[in-house]
Amino acid sequence: MSNQTLEQRDGFKSKWGFILACIGSAVGMGNIWRFPIMVSKFGGLTFLIPYFIFVVLIGATGVIEEFALGRWAAAGPVGAFGKCTEERTGKKGVGEAIGAIPIIGSMMLAIGYTVVMGWIFKYCWMGISGSLYALGTEMPAIGGAFGATAPEAATLGEAIGMMTSNGIFGIGNGVWQIVGLVVSLIIMAMGVAGGIEKANKIMMPALFFLFVALGVYIAFLPGSSDGYKYIFTLNPAGLLNPQVWIFAFGQAFFSLSIAGNGSVIYGSYLPKNEDLPSSARNVALFDTLAALLAAFVILPAMAAGGVEPSAGGPGLMFVYLVNVFNGMPGGRIVGMIFFICVLFAGVSSIVNLYEAPVAFLQEKLHLKRVPSVVIIGAIGLVVSIMIQPWTSQWMDVVSIYICPLGALLAGIMFFWVLKKETALAAVNEGGKKEVYKLFYSLGKWVFCIASLLALVLGAIYGGIG
Repeated sequence: MSNQTLEQRDGFKSKWGFILACIGSAVGMGNIWRFPIMVSKFGGLTFLIPYFIFVVLIGATGVIEEFALGRWAAAGPVGAFGKCTEERTGKKGVGEAIGAIPIIGSMMLAIGYTVVMGWIFKYCWMGISGSLYALGTEMPAIGGAFGATAPEAATLGEAIGMMTSNGIFGIGNGVWQIVGLVVSLIIMAMGVAGGIEKANKIMMPALFFLFVALGVYIAFLPGSSDGYKYIFTLNPAGLLNPQVWIFAFGQAFFSLSIAGNGSVIYGSYLPKNEDLPSSARNVALFDTLAALLAAFVILPAMAAGGVEPSAGGPGLMFVYLVNVFNGMPGGRIVGMIFFICVLFAGVSSIVNLYEAPVAFLQEKLHLKRVPSVVIIGAIGLVVSIMIQPWTSQWMDVVSIYICPLGALLAGIMFFWVLKKETALAAVNEGGKKEVYKLFYSLGKWVFCIASLLALVLGAIYGGIG
């Protein structure tokens, strides 16, 4: 690991720049795509109550812990884990080897996101050009447009056939993957303060503003009130369903971007005078607001389109919502604004995911930032093009196994390997007051056990994130 001090590292220049960047890393497809699906599937407040409980738990433990771990070590997961084991045993090799797991997880998730970003950029352009609205409300045409963008292959032979018959970019998404990745890498190449912080200062306020504007517009459409009624409906019997709690926990876990990588590396860019518990509260609050805004746009829009809010599914955003938007007054503008919002959320998330492996090259190989960004970007592009036909399966493997494992390992390193006095000092540094008394016990026992359960139950139920 490089012996860079925090002063030598690039870093965030303002408190809100850091908070907006962290919100950007968390506000992604999990919020805008998956969250409304979960609310639709499990029934309004029946899902929201356990979701809010888990957001509070994870925000009050895991988010603070990963910020503190990164800032204390002034390094990403590899350096931070190594420093933890070095303090406890005098040897950092084992910790650094374990720290490679979250880096691999971040890279794998970023590769999957690169494919999805191609879809998002294509749909955003279709919204701006009007070709998305031109599809009309015929489901075969809308579904066919997405199928051409994101086809699936069941076997290796089918995938190779798709690529060789249509060219490597003929699957329908390769060019858009390049566009999305280049935009994201340009932001990263400009540095933490000059690129990531500045971009999120623009994208996140714009995302919230556009979502609020969409929400207000849809609220006045006839029939939209049924969507709000659905969101605020509570089925007490549903709270006795274990799946509701399992999926709510998984959604909160991954929505807050706790996987032992992105939050750790962003924490390493923080100055020593930053109040970590306060920052964690703000990240959890605005991430949850973004998810709720997405639900308040999508479910009432479905109701206004004459569709039951409970009818959501995996194709909700790219297929079903297009049908709904195209059939409502001003649908062309609504669809365009919606996919611009999704674009901002997607770019901010993928930048965070690629940041951990980029920082790893800087720390371990002492490369400058631009070469590190280019190397990681090239690997991401090549692999993402190869896995296009199996994007769904690829993302399942990462979310079920790699991400929960990374979060669990970070929790173990901070709460179990690092000495208690060192861990608490890392959290309290820069704070106006000491962290609440139950923080360490909740993190050591509840958060770590919950992370283990996410790993186990995710494997059992086939994906909860």
